[in-house]
Amino acid sequence: MAEERVYPGRVGLQQRVLPLYRVPFVEALAARCAGGLAVFAGQPRPQEVIPVAEKLEGVDYSGARNQHLLWGAWYLCRQPDLIPWLARWDPQVLILEANPRYLSNLAALRWMRQRGRPVLGWGLGAGSGGPLGGLGRWLRSLYYRQFDALISYSSLGAQGYRQAGVDPRRVFVAPNAVAGPPGPYRPRPPLAGRQPRVLFVGRLQRRKRVDALLRACAGLQPQPELWVVGDGPERIALERLAARLRARAVFHGAVHGRDLDVLFEAADLFVLPGTGGLAVQQAMAHGLPVIVAEADGSQRDLVSGEAGWLVPPGDEAALREALRAALAEAEKLAERGRAARQVVAERANVEVMADRFVEAMMAVMKGPGGYDGGTARLEGSHSPHP
Repeated sequence: MAEERVYPGRVGLQQRVLPLYRVPFVEALAARCAGGLAVFAGQPRPQEVIPVAEKLEGVDYSGARNQHLLWGAWYLCRQPDLIPWLARWDPQVLILEANPRYLSNLAALRWMRQRGRPVLGWGLGAGSGGPLGGLGRWLRSLYYRQFDALISYSSLGAQGYRQAGVDPRRVFVAPNAVAGPPGPYRPRPPLAGRQPRVLFVGRLQRRKRVDALLRACAGLQPQPELWVVGDGPERIALERLAARLRARAVFHGAVHGRDLDVLFEAADLFVLPGTGGLAVQQAMAHGLPVIVAEADGSQRDLVSGEAGWLVPPGDEAALREALRAALAEAEKLAERGRAARQVVAERANVEVMADRFVEAMMAVMKGPGGYDGGTARLEGSHSPHP
């Protein structure tokens, strides 16, 4: 590993919740922190149904007491043990989840400032201001400008931070990745003599818009086989809709590990018709071309050129036409799949993501060649308390 890709001091990482899918990234980041990495994260609200990480290799992992306040657009969260955790770990740089709804982060920013140490924020982007409108956008701008640097999931999110008044030199992009570089490329099964196989993987809830995918597939002639992988509150309704539409759909339920790899390798096209869903990267790593509804901006960075098709969220007509175009060029699907895999190999995996975090941390260190936005002084700092 190149020397410039390793941060020389102790790093603290705060999250409201650390989802299970974040484990590969956090462990990759820990390998790049010479002084160690500590993570502070709590439990989700029961209705969120988020599988959380239970343990991390090579990481000092502390559980937070999340206090969930209000709900909906007014939701707030407190982590009352955040400052005691900082005092114990004594990080030389701190990475906070850059969300103004997390009230304890302001105290963490002050704690680090008092010690002349930099704080980085990590998030989706500046947002719309919420229910407070223009006042909310102004308050968010003040909040984001307190950080020494901001790391966004996507180029669109980074643009939002800049538009909120953050110095462009302090804005970085780390691709929102969940897995390492892909293994050797495996050619797709030939399409001759069979119908194309379209794959969806994700939680079955309304915002995923699997209903739109069912209608789009059912409206094509000939119909492709649609494999729906996942479970959730909408499963029964979706199975009933598939029966009414006479869609050629198979509901596999929740599938993980090697069994899921088998489905990725046997499919011809992956479709993510709604918001969210990091399974698109898994699909691309398996050499699958993708159709993705553009949501938070990270999809735009992934699905470009010949890797697949982007469609507007909620536009069923555009989704149907993208499916028609993709399946009409069956002989080109494998070519697009190879392009998709190349994107993940070069630009969207946890190794690249961890490297971008180290670059941002190095940039806020005071010294030659780095942005003088923080005052991290590695000399004279002491070890964390036992």
